Amino acid sequence: MTFADAAGGGRLRRTLLPLLGELRGLDYDFLAPTPASQARVLARPDRQVGATVADLLGWSLPCREDRLPPAIVAALDGAELLEPRPDGLVASKVRVSNVFGKLFVHSRYPTQEHDSVFLGPDSYRFADFISRNLAGVRSPARILDYAAGAGVGGIVAATLHGNADLTLADINPKALALASVNASFAGVEHQTTIARSPADVAGDYDVIVTHPPFMIDPDRRAYRDGGDLYGGKLSLDWTLAGIEKLAPGGRFIMHTGVSIVGGRDVVRDALDAAMPATGYRYDYRVLDPDIFGDELDTEPYAEVDRIAAIGLCVTRDPVSNG
Repeated sequence: MTFADAAGGGRLRRTLLPLLGELRGLDYDFLAPTPASQARVLARPDRQVGATVADLLGWSLPCREDRLPPAIVAALDGAELLEPRPDGLVASKVRVSNVFGKLFVHSRYPTQEHDSVFLGPDSYRFADFISRNLAGVRSPARILDYAAGAGVGGIVAATLHGNADLTLADINPKALALASVNASFAGVEHQTTIARSPADVAGDYDVIVTHPPFMIDPDRRAYRDGGDLYGGKLSLDWTLAGIEKLAPGGRFIMHTGVSIVGGRDVVRDALDAAMPATGYRYDYRVLDPDIFGDELDTEPYAEVDRIAAIGLCVTRDPVSNG
């Protein structure tokens, strides 16, 4: 059974929603670390076999089935997301993390598949940046979460706004299946759509949130690869396409990573050249000056000084610019 098939038949929803309910009842509170931190923890000799729900669904450790709550095992098994191993242990094909007090299902560690649905520390910065930029948005709001992944941005925006019509868009059917489950569990009304670009999504929006892939990835994994411009091309392209979907008074809110090359922020330079012609106001700020430092050891980043996390908020004036 594929994620898309399960979502279409409702099976994934019927099994994962009770799983999330059980986890809420257990006060499950796993916060997703960086892949590098997770790898270091799991390399420890005493972290090869798990014993708790957080070990199974957070740290992606194999566990003894008889040590786990039966309801958790039944929900995973019913969704065909529990993987028996030759050594008698079981592993989960998904993870669950807490963001802003809400539970999100996403891909297990390590995220090696091309259709992986990533959630990590970037997601927490993204959610926080959204929360700081929603004040004054009209109600009810039409919200688009483009490249939704697990749906963190759109769900947080819709929840904080309190009266919103949410569209979750992604190129990845697995992402949309999980994002839809996450939105339903959060009590957020929503619709999903497959899209390769913000331009593919019909209508205009009061709020657009997006968290583009921004890494230089030789394997071209969709959830990770940001394209040219040292991984920043998608961030630039999605900004310019996304702001064209803003309703008057609307806001485009993006969290992404940018490469600093020779002391220059290559994405900011490109945006500063392109944005004046749009007539829209924008605020660009550094959220963390140095992330994913381990990537600088790799050949694709040989020319990069550092990777910075940035937040961009573009505002369209209430009166149309044209």
